[in-house]
Amino acid sequence: MSPLIRAAGGVVWRPSERGVQVCVVHRPRYDDWSLPKGKLDRDEHPLAAAVREVAEEADVRAVPQARLRSVRYFSDGRPKRVDYWAMRAVGTGGFEPGTEVDDIRWLALDEAIGLVTYPHDIWVLRDFAALAPVTAVLAVFRHAQAGNRATWSGPDTARPLDQEGMAQARTVASLGALIRPVRLRSATARRCVQTVEPLAELLDLPIDVDSDLDEPKPGQDVAECALALAARLVELAVDGRTTVVCSQGKVIPGALEQLTGVPGDYRTPKGGGWLLAFSADRLLGADRL
Repeated sequence: MSPLIRAAGGVVWRPSERGVQVCVVHRPRYDDWSLPKGKLDRDEHPLAAAVREVAEEADVRAVPQARLRSVRYFSDGRPKRVDYWAMRAVGTGGFEPGTEVDDIRWLALDEAIGLVTYPHDIWVLRDFAALAPVTAVLAVFRHAQAGNRATWSGPDTARPLDQEGMAQARTVASLGALIRPVRLRSATARRCVQTVEPLAELLDLPIDVDSDLDEPKPGQDVAECALALAARLVELAVDGRTTVVCSQGKVIPGALEQLTGVPGDYRTPKGGGWLLAFSADRLLGADRL
């Protein structure tokens, strides 16, 4: 079987007098109207590809907010998967027609649904139409690799990132920057603070240390600490400011299960994370990064 083609794109929106407008693009090669999307570069994260392709095809700077559906179809005889996110437009550079895209239109949702060529784009647009307004976006990461606890002689809270962990922290910075956070929060452990330091340097933001993001200390209950983390995430969401959070592996799964209300596998690898979209205090979706 032919290898899977991976691509990513977005439903990019901006406010209008009639609610919102979304961006659709015309491709002269296919003479079609579609959502902006494109293939992943080698080793590129799908979310990074989605932001990049929206910028390249539509000349729109966009901030991802919530995961929409993925669609599958065949392209030139090969299976293809396209991952989509709802994205808020924050700027444009002045679109100029090219060989890949020669026209763009900003349309009301019903007009876009009536114009796009393919059924799968209609499905994605309808998903977006059903999405409650996103009022806050949080990215929650587990700290990066910090060596072996058993061979560390000092206090566990002082255990630093190792070389692999520093590389993971740079990946956290590249993903975290996509949502354009204005606030960084970290658990108190050194390895958590170090995980978001590259992002703090990149964006020139301070790191606020918060013990409610910590895993349990001796004598504390894991479930109670997970509830404290969930409560803190809701509090940050209600505040409405885009935030990157670094917490710990024992409490993230329980906090996410509490927020989603759905049992599942929320285990998070070191350096991994989740994109959380909120409408006021209600979690709309948790997307594994």
